[in-house]
Amino acid sequence: MKSRAIFLDRDGVLNHPVIREGKSYPPARFEDVEVYPGLREQLQRLKDRGFVLIVVTNQPDVARGTTPRETVEGINGLIAREIPAIDRFIVCFHDNNDGCDCRKPRPGMLLTGAAEFDIDLARSYMVGDRRSDVEAGIAAGSRTIFIDRAYREPPPIQYDHRVSSTLEALTIIESETNMKKVEDLSVKIFADGADKAGMLEMYAKPFVKGLTTNPTLMRKAGITDYKAFSLDILKAIPDRPISLEVFSDEFADMERQALEIASWGKNVYVKIPVMNTKRETSYKLIEKLAAKKVKLNVTALMTLTQVRDVVAALDPNVPSYVSVFAGRVADTGQDPLPMMAAAVELLKVAPASELIWASPRELLNIFHADSIGCQVITVTNDILKKLSLVGKNLDDYSLETVKMFADDAIGAGFKL
Repeated sequence: MKSRAIFLDRDGVLNHPVIREGKSYPPARFEDVEVYPGLREQLQRLKDRGFVLIVVTNQPDVARGTTPRETVEGINGLIAREIPAIDRFIVCFHDNNDGCDCRKPRPGMLLTGAAEFDIDLARSYMVGDRRSDVEAGIAAGSRTIFIDRAYREPPPIQYDHRVSSTLEALTIIESETNMKKVEDLSVKIFADGADKAGMLEMYAKPFVKGLTTNPTLMRKAGITDYKAFSLDILKAIPDRPISLEVFSDEFADMERQALEIASWGKNVYVKIPVMNTKRETSYKLIEKLAAKKVKLNVTALMTLTQVRDVVAALDPNVPSYVSVFAGRVADTGQDPLPMMAAAVELLKVAPASELIWASPRELLNIFHADSIGCQVITVTNDILKKLSLVGKNLDDYSLETVKMFADDAIGAGFKL
């Protein structure tokens, strides 16, 4: 696959320009060169993710005889020392009337960089603070980000993003390129629900790798016959893991229920709560069932101590799930991500067990879970239906939202 690049204008993007009467000029002296803070680190991160970093800069003062070429190259050297991640400086030394192909808004410098580094221009970005920068990027077929420094000159008419700083521009690139497609995710998505039609709808989607349910969801769905509903679902979905939960509060009866539920199918995982309503932990029961090779889904965990104790009770060679309710942890105002990352490490001693990020509150949690190596996330149908929004252009989404407000105001017949 070809490389992708970030083409960066120099003055006003990497370093402060000299402003005179609202217009931008390049620094003419070394002592006037001041690189914007934070760029060294952020550009290095983007380079580490595979971007080629190329500076493309018009320097017509050389042709005009007001700045020596050595000064321009010396300033480039200063910037390169401040930002060592930069791969190449490409400079146009011509003036407007020289008729060259390299002076922006012509795309010559970008095309030169693309040929030198085998770059896919359609997957690359042009970041600039002038109309000519953006037009060069468009002409090359790249995505464009305009840094609006409020100069006294016409801004570009068209661009992909408009920002107020280079750091903001790079953050956009980082967020857009971090976004995986659903099919590229490593985390397995399990649908969480108890409505048969909804469960079958999710089962039909190839990215849904399993299903879970619980007594609360069943009650909301109006289920009254637990066994009949479960057997019906297992008949309709015989080839993906399905987690079904015990509902007794006494451990002896939980064990009986668990053994019966496990007998209903090879794809069944029996959900055992981490404790009963008397705050008695279920670790001994987990040990007994694991010893009988029952595939378990230990559920309702919310602390790392619970994760550690559950993992100790499981048979490391029997397939099982450990469900941490990260969404409920977040409801208390605590960030669940560090805890879930630590839980991933704790499960490494049980190679047949997988961690579930349970009760997510938003679609973004799927990407959170994937980023830390969590193996499974359970997601309700309402959240799964938002998957079509992944990668959506936010400017378009903003416009759709405004149109929704306008349509609803008209539909309501509001008047002032």
